[in-house]
Amino acid sequence: MSGEIKFKIGNERLVKVTQPAAVKLTSLLTRQGRPQGALRIAVIGGGCSGLQYKMDLVDGPANRDILVESSEVRVVVDPKSALFVSGSLLDYSDDLQKGGFKVTNPNAVAHCSCGESFAA
Repeated sequence: MSGEIKFKIGNERLVKVTQPAAVKLTSLLTRQGRPQGALRIAVIGGGCSGLQYKMDLVDGPANRDILVESSEVRVVVDPKSALFVSGSLLDYSDDLQKGGFKVTNPNAVAHCSCGESFAA
């Protein structure tokens, strides 16, 4: 093992990034000094519907991650989260009430009004 990170390449069927989200993500990564970085989307337990999204800026994919390039930005998802994220749309809004990155998931059966958690 040369310590090489082994990851898969995914496509927009896993997660698609809208233009506003891509623009915001690019500016955040550039401001952090890692323009080649990525947004990690993870699904974790908790939230009012049982599962919620956790998003972090990262340098790139970790072992076993799935890397998706969409709208010229990079998103990484771990294999377990990918099962829940599949088919999602990552959007960004400047709305003061519900602003920020938002994942819209067609597979979620129950949503909270907060848009952060869901049940699948």
